[in-house]
Amino acid sequence: MSFEKYGQDVEKDAARAGSFADETGAVPGESFEYGNSTYAKLQRLAGKFKVEQRGIERVPENERYDTSLLNVGTMWLSANMVVSSFAIGLLAQKLFLLGFVDAILVCLFFNLIGVVPVCYFSTFGPRFGLRQMVLSRYWFGWHGVKLIAVFNILACIGWSSVNCIVGAELIHAVNHDVPGYAGIIIIAICTLFVTFFGYKVVHAYEFWSWIPTFIVFLIILGEFAHSGDFVKLPMGVGTSELGSVLSFGSVIYGFATGWTSYGADYTVYQPVNQSRWKVFLAVWLGLIIPLLFTEFLGIAIMTATTINDGNNRYSDGYKDSGTGGLLAAVLVHPLGGFGKFCLIILALSIIANNCPNIYSVSLTMQVLGRWTQRVPRFVWTAIGTGVYIAIAIPGYDHFEAVLENFMNFIGYWLAIYEGICFSEHFLYRRSMNAYDPAHYDQPRKLPPGIAAVFAFCCGIAGMIVGMSQVWYVGPIALHAGMAPFGGDVGFELGFAFAFTSYAITRHFELKYFGR
Repeated sequence: MSFEKYGQDVEKDAARAGSFADETGAVPGESFEYGNSTYAKLQRLAGKFKVEQRGIERVPENERYDTSLLNVGTMWLSANMVVSSFAIGLLAQKLFLLGFVDAILVCLFFNLIGVVPVCYFSTFGPRFGLRQMVLSRYWFGWHGVKLIAVFNILACIGWSSVNCIVGAELIHAVNHDVPGYAGIIIIAICTLFVTFFGYKVVHAYEFWSWIPTFIVFLIILGEFAHSGDFVKLPMGVGTSELGSVLSFGSVIYGFATGWTSYGADYTVYQPVNQSRWKVFLAVWLGLIIPLLFTEFLGIAIMTATTINDGNNRYSDGYKDSGTGGLLAAVLVHPLGGFGKFCLIILALSIIANNCPNIYSVSLTMQVLGRWTQRVPRFVWTAIGTGVYIAIAIPGYDHFEAVLENFMNFIGYWLAIYEGICFSEHFLYRRSMNAYDPAHYDQPRKLPPGIAAVFAFCCGIAGMIVGMSQVWYVGPIALHAGMAPFGGDVGFELGFAFAFTSYAITRHFELKYFGR
């Protein structure tokens, strides 16, 4: 069937199915199978296999079946109780040469800052039954949100690629005969199986998957503590320490706040009367506990690579297989075959971390246009999986550089996004009652998006003058640490520039357009 014919059939069925929407814009589940287009046929087939058919359409209140706050908390507990979080902790000593205590303090405070937006936006899901990127239309407008969607798609795909690399390193550390690309494909296919079926299966998987991973991390903690190989690296001083703290903090913030653009995706089936404070607390606990536990553990174990005795199994393992090799030095050396089994469990934990990325990338794709919305969610899930496999395989041999640059990219753009959203919400709307959920798919009733796009550009300007990367150091970043790299203040300035410029320009946009 040609794209033109597909589009014509979709438009006809969309027009007929639109009559099912109520006055709030909510669309009942049965309407997705209405019509004779390829879309409707795919949805009917999906329904037979209990695959979630709903995409970004608003969830009716009578279909909000998920009343468990445990589902809310364990979603993020499993997604962050993974080896990817552990790998972030390794960067403190590996890339930024921080001591133990200063690395721990940076990890603590930047995580506390980074998780707040995720928790806050998660409370919007029950209230409106709308996905995070759809909610973003109330801040960026119908057309402006497409810019944000592109960044979110890049983030989802990038996250998944980085995570697969970590898991493949673990598998390679267990069996050197398994090449990196094979490990990447194994993890990606397992993730696709979970996310293909949608919200229910994703939550069910995340409800339990943290348990075996947590047990393995406890074994790692016990074995490393028993080894006596921990080294209390001293804190640095002066401008070099300032630059390292700011730069590592940017990476920590990027990882913690990286879920912001997905927040409401995983609470849309919560009842409308669910307590916002309880949702906030459930997400906060689900995020902060695994992030601190795994990153602190990574910081501690990485200190052992500095032991200079001529036969450092930690340093050798890290050089040989990265994160996987380091963990193999902790587990396989004393535990043998059981240690290898633990490494496989950790490799498979990547699935829990990738599920939110691949589930949300499909929803973000639907925000790009009417035609992308009429491609079923599960089709975009499969396409996204193929794309990140193609990116992860060539990136396998350059993991540390990929991880640092990607974490900074995440922190930069999300700080700008948060600055604009918070400026609109707290300065102009000031209340949940100021949002009309029925407007989510009506372009003429949403903000024009001019102020938001302008503020986003201003945020990028702030990011550029404050960023500190190997390939570029901004003029302000140069003064935040020792030359030539300075200290990274890109996300802080990106947020400040975006928040302030939006607060000013939105006033004139409202005055001129009235929306």
